[in-house]
Amino acid sequence: MEVWHLLNESLATGSESTLRQRSTVPKLTPPRDDSINTTEDAPKKVIKSVFTSAEKTNSLITLAGLTAVAIFARFYKIYEPDEVVFDEVHFGKFASYYLRGSYFFDVHPPLAKMMLAAMGYFLGYDGHFLFDNIGDKYNDNNVPYIGLRALPAFLGAMTVPLVYMTMREAGFPILTCTLAAFFVIFDNMLVTQTRLILLDSMLVFFMMCSIYSYVRFYKTRNNPFSLKWWSWMIATGVSIAMTTSVKMVGLFTVATIGVAVIWDLWELLDIRRRLTMQQFMNHFYARAIALILIPIVVYLFWFYVHFAILTNSGPGDDFMSTEFQETLKGNTMADGIYVKYGDNITIRHKDTSVYLHSHYHNYPLRYDDGRISSAGQQVTGYSHEDPNNLWQVYSDSLENTKVGKQVKDKDVIRLLHVATSSWLLAHDVASPTMTTNEEITTYSTDEDGSRFNETTFQIILESGGDKLRTMASNFKLLHQSTKVAIWTHPQKLPDWGFDQQEVNGNKNIVQKSNLWLSDNIEGKNASEIDQESSKVVKKRSFILKFLELQGKMISHNAGLTDSHPYQSSPIEWPFLAKGISFWTENDTRKQIYLLGNPLGMWIAIASLAVIMGVSGADLLSRRRGFYPLNQDVQKRFYYATGFFFIGWVFHYIPFFLMGRALFLHHYMPALVFSYMVLAAVHGFIFIEGVDGPISDPGPETRPRQVQRAVVPVIAYATGIILMVIHLGSFLFFAPLSYGTSAPDVAGLARRKFLPQWDFHFAK
Repeated sequence: MEVWHLLNESLATGSESTLRQRSTVPKLTPPRDDSINTTEDAPKKVIKSVFTSAEKTNSLITLAGLTAVAIFARFYKIYEPDEVVFDEVHFGKFASYYLRGSYFFDVHPPLAKMMLAAMGYFLGYDGHFLFDNIGDKYNDNNVPYIGLRALPAFLGAMTVPLVYMTMREAGFPILTCTLAAFFVIFDNMLVTQTRLILLDSMLVFFMMCSIYSYVRFYKTRNNPFSLKWWSWMIATGVSIAMTTSVKMVGLFTVATIGVAVIWDLWELLDIRRRLTMQQFMNHFYARAIALILIPIVVYLFWFYVHFAILTNSGPGDDFMSTEFQETLKGNTMADGIYVKYGDNITIRHKDTSVYLHSHYHNYPLRYDDGRISSAGQQVTGYSHEDPNNLWQVYSDSLENTKVGKQVKDKDVIRLLHVATSSWLLAHDVASPTMTTNEEITTYSTDEDGSRFNETTFQIILESGGDKLRTMASNFKLLHQSTKVAIWTHPQKLPDWGFDQQEVNGNKNIVQKSNLWLSDNIEGKNASEIDQESSKVVKKRSFILKFLELQGKMISHNAGLTDSHPYQSSPIEWPFLAKGISFWTENDTRKQIYLLGNPLGMWIAIASLAVIMGVSGADLLSRRRGFYPLNQDVQKRFYYATGFFFIGWVFHYIPFFLMGRALFLHHYMPALVFSYMVLAAVHGFIFIEGVDGPISDPGPETRPRQVQRAVVPVIAYATGIILMVIHLGSFLFFAPLSYGTSAPDVAGLARRKFLPQWDFHFAK
């Protein structure tokens, strides 16, 4: 028992001798937890803070210095270049559309773009510039671009004190917190991305607000349902909502917090907590309100504002349904005319905007691959207005008894090509470019009626009510005999098809690109609109608009699969295998090339390997009865460093599951977590013990003896060495990050650490 007495005494004081203590006893006492309720009489005076006033002063001075340096690094020559850079063409344009009130579509939620627009509004900008091309001059177009860039730059700088304070609140010494903040300040990617009109600085800022708020909330766990407890939990909920309202990848932050909350609830379920099930459920309900319900409300609120601002028809109309478009002022849906049997109409493909077209030319008898065609009349997709785009609507009866009646949903119709007097027809012959799809051709009215059934199509309205209306109704044409949908795709036909688009019968009838619309009726105009049609802007519930937009955002984001010369795979990001060219200027040979800080990132990925190695070794050792870590050191390692590591995992690994094109800047949130892990691992290796207790005491918590981490000279020395290496690497690549100077060919060659880095002007 004397061994146990000495061991427990050393554990309580956190002495250095226990950092590598081996136990000869097969069973340990349960781990101590200062949040477990106890019935023991405890002294009324409990230590409120482990930090002295001198340490607090030093910490504030350090924090202020780091923040000032971060601001300088982000705002340094922010006026250069005075041209549109990379994705400023998108996000600057969206800010302009907000100021115009013109509806646009983007795959990201609206918050960050509205923040940019609000900044422009306060600067007196009216949205007249549309950021059409990289390299367009700001000053020539009277755009307050410095002010617009100032918002992301400021939030990017404010991420630094959030990182520092998060580490500090998690119980790490000033040196460790400084190291994490320093690495964030002088990362080239974080600097470049946050000094331009882009969204990522807002994303990372709100992400760190979420992490900081949750750490502060967790520290109040000994005083549940107190004002401070509620305040920090609600702050966490609002922050994760703001993160997700910037980009959908904010859901990774939600997952990070979610895992921590699930673990916290699991701990509360421990019988040693002596909570009744009702008390446990109160904890659960509180978290559900603050971390689920409130974030949903905040997320919905920003979309409500989004719809309230964008009330005019704009470039995003075509992405939305007819019902949605009819809620916008100036939309063309209100000009629609109901189509009647006997009308000559044009039919345009919704996705590619080509007209359904035919002409006096036939398919070749034999294609280049040797296949035989029907040699029938060509039906193609044509991008220009032409008399050959006209089709007359007939009913499915030979007598065409429905002339003058409106075409309705689910009607079976026939389409007569006016110029060649032939019926649109689908049949079981392979199409010119796709052997799996059917050829679409026409059938002359001069021939007998033996192929009547091959000329009938059911019109299926996907939007715009139950009657076919020009401009307003999206529809499919489903062939009655073979059950294929009339479809076209961007691939051009060979010379014999005059480089027009192929039209064929798609066997995948549920495919969204099967949609067409009628945009004109020959000889009619808006003055002939039927009485039931009106130019009055229609109303639609917010929830229906929100759900439609969410579906469009998700589907279009998943559909961003086109290759890009600067796209990269997630496995390449931590090793910085590929960068992105943001901007070049031929006359001066200046360029902005997005790279992280190579040495800093490589050290960070090594630290991630260390945390996995240490965790594995500790678990294996404890399994065999060896207890190499002091209990308090172990808890700080798993609870704090482990939390940051989980943040890195959840902000990185999910990208491996995505099929869309990805780029280096998608690694930014995970990069911040990796730097926090790096600093924590440095402290674990070189700093002895931990500061504690760091959580707020509660009325039923056991008193804890104050522990102080010992920061030896070697910790300062290695920390300074790491910072010097990181700063040197940052400065070496700074000309490419800021674009304010142009390294010569030899200078670019020296900076080309990896062959995949395709710098401009390197020859």
